Amino acid sequence: MAGGLGIGEPRGGDLGIGDLGIGPDDLPDGLVVADETGRVIGFNAAAVRITAVPLSEALGEPLERALPLEDLKGRRWWALTDPYGGLATRVGQPERNLLLPGGREVLVSARYVRTRPTGPVHRLVVSIRGTEARRRTERSHAELIATVAHELRSPLTSVKGFTATLLAKWERFTDDQKRLMLETVDADANRVTRLIAELLDISRIDSGRLEVRRQPVDIGAAVGRHVQAHTASGQSPDRFLVRIQQPLPDLWADPDKIDQILANLLENAVRHGEGTVTIEVAAARLVRADSEEKGTAVTVCDEGPGIPEESMSRVFTRFWRGSKRGGTGLGLYIVKGIVEAHGGTITVGRGPCGGAEFRFTLPVGAPAYLS
Repeated sequence: MAGGLGIGEPRGGDLGIGDLGIGPDDLPDGLVVADETGRVIGFNAAAVRITAVPLSEALGEPLERALPLEDLKGRRWWALTDPYGGLATRVGQPERNLLLPGGREVLVSARYVRTRPTGPVHRLVVSIRGTEARRRTERSHAELIATVAHELRSPLTSVKGFTATLLAKWERFTDDQKRLMLETVDADANRVTRLIAELLDISRIDSGRLEVRRQPVDIGAAVGRHVQAHTASGQSPDRFLVRIQQPLPDLWADPDKIDQILANLLENAVRHGEGTVTIEVAAARLVRADSEEKGTAVTVCDEGPGIPEESMSRVFTRFWRGSKRGGTGLGLYIVKGIVEAHGGTITVGRGPCGGAEFRFTLPVGAPAYLS
């Protein structure tokens, strides 16, 4: 690397990256700097890695030769943008997809540094990034769209079929037949509603906008309600073992979000696990990097085959499914987001009987602390 990139001094009292002990080679993005004549005077390690151009072949060379970029139509980028000519009010180029020799795509932006607002370009600072992260995001979005489309198709087809049939042949059906069809429509509408709620949760989690409305929560009573719901829907009461270790500290959390966590973990244990489902609630300590605070831990485990070791690291990612028994594969991703929005942690492992064991711990907090 040539000594000094010549990007300009920090303005006012601001610190430059050099003042923080960080050099250009520490930057994750490629950084290329050209002087007032268009020759390269800076080419950091990331630029070498991304472009595959050796440092010795870049320094001192004209920018268009050291970094021969083309747009997606095959036009030479530097000739097209003319950074050292054109309007004196231009301050740079926004990020866009360009091609390196061989057709490899990169994301490139540029900043024009002038000695005075409308003076000649003194330095040209170019940032280069690989497209891998963007492509992963695009693939994730495409996968989400495909999953949503697939999950919506079945209930909407059912709703459309039953409503069309009832409208066309209402008088031909008995009251019991009508009730059965309307109950099916209602169940499918609830399924669509749940999917939309999941999508909204994912959007809020990804954007950091998931709201937590904290209130006193009786976690033991919440567990009891969910167990009763499963027994009311046909599960044997003997399948559930609930252990509440008293005394529990007062828990301040979002009751609706806690219900969402419990519903998902118990549904997974019942649907994908086997044998007894054990739910244990106990006081715990939540260890931070520099402190420790009171918490409440909830453990849900079953006696099924468990989760393979090689899948443990992927359990809380989008679209992970532990079996072929349906589901969007979004539930545990949302659960993790809710727990972390509360400032808690969640883990997965193998239970005492070999089944899957999920354990989440929430800080108990206090009204003043959580306001």
